[in-house]
Amino acid sequence: MGQMETKPGGQRTMLKNILITPNKQRGNVIQAFSDSVLRASARVREYLEFCDPRGRFHLSPGALEEIFLMSCISRSAQLQMSDSFSCTAMSREQKVLLGADWVWTFPERHGEALEAQIVVRVLYSLDDTIPPPEAPEESLRIAEMASGQWSRPERMVRFCSSIGRDCYALFLFFGSRNDPGSISGLLSNNLHAALGKGATIDRAFLEHFFKGSMSFSTPGEMLERINQKQRNDPLTMLIRFT
Repeated sequence: MGQMETKPGGQRTMLKNILITPNKQRGNVIQAFSDSVLRASARVREYLEFCDPRGRFHLSPGALEEIFLMSCISRSAQLQMSDSFSCTAMSREQKVLLGADWVWTFPERHGEALEAQIVVRVLYSLDDTIPPPEAPEESLRIAEMASGQWSRPERMVRFCSSIGRDCYALFLFFGSRNDPGSISGLLSNNLHAALGKGATIDRAFLEHFFKGSMSFSTPGEMLERINQKQRNDPLTMLIRFT
C-alpha cells in the first residue's frame, strides 16, 4: 500500500489493495467484514484446538472473546471500515442485563451501506456461562435482580425484539463436542416468536437448530441475506465461521 511503480517513460502508477482502499459500497463492506470475522475465527480456533499435555494452560471464556474481538477489530481497522462497521463490547453489567457480549453495527451512510445491528452472545462447547466471581459486585447483583426471571439468551432475544427487525441475535458457538475447533452461529430476528408461544430459549433450544443440518452460510452470505431481505421479513439462518 502506498508503493509506487515506475513505468517506461517516467509514468508512475499507484499500487492499490482494493480491500484496503476505502469504499462504502455494500459489496466491499460485506467482503471486508467477512475477511475480518474469518481471520478472527481462525485465530480463536488455534486456541480452541490447543491441548496442553500437562493440563496446565486453559484460556478462560473471557480471554477467548477478547482474542476474537481484538483480531476482528484490528483487521477491520486495517481495511478502513470505521465508517461502515463498528464493534461495541458490553460491560459486565450490560452482559447481565442484555444477555449479550458485543454488538456489530452497520450504520447507513447516504444509502451506501448496510443498516443493521447484530447482537452477539458467545456459547462454549462445555458451558454457556462464565462462572461469576466469588463475591459479585453490587452493580452485578442489581443488574441480575433487574433482569427478572429471564435466562440470558432470552434477555438478548427480548432486547433485539425491542429494537426491531433490523436487529439480529447471533448465538456464536465456540467449539462443539464433536469438533472442538469449530465456530458456528445461529442468526435470527424472529426468536421472540418462540418466546410468545411459551418456549424456553436455552442452550438445548438453540442447539436444536443445528441437529441434522448440512447447510451453512458464510459470514459474507449472512450479510448478503440481511441486505436482500425486505425490511420487516423474518430471517433465521446457520453460519459457519471456520
